[in-house]
Amino acid sequence: MNEITVALSNVYKSYQSGSERLRVLRNVSLHAREGESIVVSGASGCGKSTLLNLIGGLDRVDSGEIQSCGFQVDRLDEKNLTAYRSEGVGFIFQFHYLLKDFTALENVMLPMVMIGTPRRRVAQIAKELLKQVGLEKRTAHFPAQLSGGERQRVALARALINSPKLILADEPIGNLDEEHKAVVADLLFDLTAAAGKTLILVTHAADLADRANRRLKLSEGQLVPS
Repeated sequence: MNEITVALSNVYKSYQSGSERLRVLRNVSLHAREGESIVVSGASGCGKSTLLNLIGGLDRVDSGEIQSCGFQVDRLDEKNLTAYRSEGVGFIFQFHYLLKDFTALENVMLPMVMIGTPRRRVAQIAKELLKQVGLEKRTAHFPAQLSGGERQRVALARALINSPKLILADEPIGNLDEEHKAVVADLLFDLTAAAGKTLILVTHAADLADRANRRLKLSEGQLVPS
């Protein structure tokens, strides 16, 4: 049986909004195994992105525990959170967040360069990833010279550059047209499955959800089968 990559236990999260305390997540528990793909759906504003941000160490729980990729995420200080995000997790968002003054190749290389990996080695890995996403002829292009689908494929390659155990994807095809949605979705599922990554994906797209090993819904602050 595959090892558990992510384990949430009794997680609570709320935010202060004026005089009101908004309870977003209530007693959420989740186990995701190595190589498993999980889709989380739910109404807009129900806390799906909050869930990913907590798992990815971009936000803090009120209470509960999060273990991910060998890290006790809820107890990490900022230095170790940075290490966790660099080593354990690849992020893909609805917006690509590519740096406009960097080429596609440089954008993919950036996470490894930032942790001190030799550039020559990083460039080889980045070129291979860009080839896998069908952009081997676009390595020297800047984001403004790429289509929306191409930019999102660069973002996918960047998420894989550090060989993370976990990929967190938040509406990764939400801004794309139908043709590019299919291309990016195929690559996302195929590449993560081939590499044995755990994928946790937030989406409203029913056809995308059907491709996952497991479907969950976030409703009234709790995860339930979908």
